[in-house]
Amino acid sequence: MNVVVTGAGGFLGSRLANALLSKNSKLPVARLVLVDLQEPPSYEDPRVTTLAINITDSSAADRIIQSDVHVLFHLAAVLSGQAEVDLDLGLRVNFDATRALVDTARRKAPKLRFVYTSTVGVFGGNLPEVINDLTAVTPENSYGTEKAMCELLLNDYSRHGYVDARVVRLPTVSVRAGTANAAVTSFASGIVREPLNGEVCICPVDTKQQLLVTSPYTVVQNIIHAATLPMDVLRPWRVVNLPGICISVGEMIEALREVAGSEAVSLVKFKRDEMIERMVATFPSKWDNTRALRLGFDVDKSFVDIIRHYIRDDLKRKV
Repeated sequence: MNVVVTGAGGFLGSRLANALLSKNSKLPVARLVLVDLQEPPSYEDPRVTTLAINITDSSAADRIIQSDVHVLFHLAAVLSGQAEVDLDLGLRVNFDATRALVDTARRKAPKLRFVYTSTVGVFGGNLPEVINDLTAVTPENSYGTEKAMCELLLNDYSRHGYVDARVVRLPTVSVRAGTANAAVTSFASGIVREPLNGEVCICPVDTKQQLLVTSPYTVVQNIIHAATLPMDVLRPWRVVNLPGICISVGEMIEALREVAGSEAVSLVKFKRDEMIERMVATFPSKWDNTRALRLGFDVDKSFVDIIRHYIRDDLKRKV
């Protein structure tokens, strides 16, 4: 298959590229085009082409989507914190560019499998205790609103037969390697990553705050799995809440203590950030994984396991 990944230079995009190129990939790849604002790292693999493209440019969609593309993984986005403070940028990148891509696919590659990564942030307000794939989207942040708009657009284009969209809502991804990003849930990685590196992390929310989390490995495998599903299996609603673990910040810190001891935990400090606290409080922390698991998506076993996998695979300063 000929595959394109947007946002390929980012944390998840680069991992997705590696997974697609691996010999164990569930999706056979004949050609892989990696797209980002800055040209993604090159590969020695002859199947790979890298492109530096600003997806808001008028010519971007035509450069990205060719008639022989079979699967597009659309990960490129302005993250939640930045989208909240710069509404116009968020709309251009998160909604307008997505519409341009799907319109181009409709014109040039109408059978394209359009795998779109959405977010737990499409939910907000007065939610039921446990949500499912059909719970109404009621976002209380600009990022969630832009993602919800794209969900509805892609579902309708699929209903018309213009593309074959598969929308996966991502829980908070933890533990992310590298440095903090612009997501308001960035602290969910920082409270583990920084202490394991001997550094202080400032947590902007209370220990009672609950989150729905997934590990980088599991979420990448689930994103790939979405592309392998039969065309009709998601109709009439082509959006899936990817499975996650419901856990409080306090429980995350206790998992860190179990793995790395009290010295690591002592490096987590608390300083309230009202914007982050307000936005994160609107996100659901519990959802029904039944449909996703029935469709073959996977879920992590525990947050302790997630930390141990991070130490094994990503931590340079070994505990």
